[in-house]
Amino acid sequence: MSTEDLVSAVAREFGTPAVVVDLDVVERNVARIQKMCDEVGVANRPHVKTHKSPVLARLQVEAGARGITCQKLGEAEVMAEAGLDDILISYNILGEHKLGRLGRLLAGTRVTVAADNPVVVEGLPRAAEIAGRALPVVVEVDTGRKRAGVATVAEALALARDIAARPGLAFAGFMLYPPEDAIAETQVFLDAAMRGVREAGLEPAIVSSGGTPNLANLGRISGATEHRPGTYVFNDRMMLACGMARLEDCALTVYATVVSRAEPERGILDAGSKTLTADTGGLDGYGLVLEHPRARIHKFSEEHGFLDLSACNDRPLVGEVVRVVPNHVCVVVNMVDRLVAVRGGRIVGEIDVAARGRLG
Repeated sequence: MSTEDLVSAVAREFGTPAVVVDLDVVERNVARIQKMCDEVGVANRPHVKTHKSPVLARLQVEAGARGITCQKLGEAEVMAEAGLDDILISYNILGEHKLGRLGRLLAGTRVTVAADNPVVVEGLPRAAEIAGRALPVVVEVDTGRKRAGVATVAEALALARDIAARPGLAFAGFMLYPPEDAIAETQVFLDAAMRGVREAGLEPAIVSSGGTPNLANLGRISGATEHRPGTYVFNDRMMLACGMARLEDCALTVYATVVSRAEPERGILDAGSKTLTADTGGLDGYGLVLEHPRARIHKFSEEHGFLDLSACNDRPLVGEVVRVVPNHVCVVVNMVDRLVAVRGGRIVGEIDVAARGRLG
């Protein structure tokens, strides 16, 4: 089936907008990054917040990944219910309700959690008590991204000692998300932290780095034991822009219909902010239209994607179905209940976005 025939088939069977995933490309991406990790001796622990699908998580594990990463407790619950094990929850967990859920999850699943402050650590023994087993905890450190994570080595050491001293908790190591251009600074921080915990009689079994853009630095952080890439499974315009993907590596596209051409230099797609989302990822426009790459999606309303066609020689007609590579694929996936799966140019089924909307 030609690309044109496939686009017509998807539009006919599912309508537009439709979020379509090419499984042949997914499998190539998974194999390529797994090979990169294997070659440098760093375990692959993919972040499932990109696809939110146990089906795709299992594909990654079967290809060689060591467990998975979840950003939210709800994601981890969905993955565990589907039989996934060895889960790192890379987010602070707070509150009696969530600690109860964590305890029940831990009772039947291998789970490690991250913490970057004493308030979080103080609550975690409750989950271990509910589960009746120890809870491994990694200290999240900030080496320059200025997001979550302790900002100093002294804080990291204090938190590691705090974890180790509490009943039911086990200090497991460190988690970081270094800026792509701050690997040297990250190494200085990590070396000092590793020395400090070892002097305190603690051994960090896990040193977890992350980010698909940081795959360019894979193997450059001495002591790192694993990496948490997420976007690589699908890729998007941001990964194209940072050099971590080629167009042929983009497995997910949004099929959209041109529904209006009120003037020669403008048009409207039926994919607006509720499909492609308003996350620019720091890029110009809101997606790459594969059939008309010089078209610019320059603004949105909820169900309208505004096309600027002034730079196009070949302009789409009303009724044409186009494929859009989104700027940020993770947020697009979270907007839909299902992904249309294709392989070899044919529709092969649907994939439920099972962990969609699990915000806590």
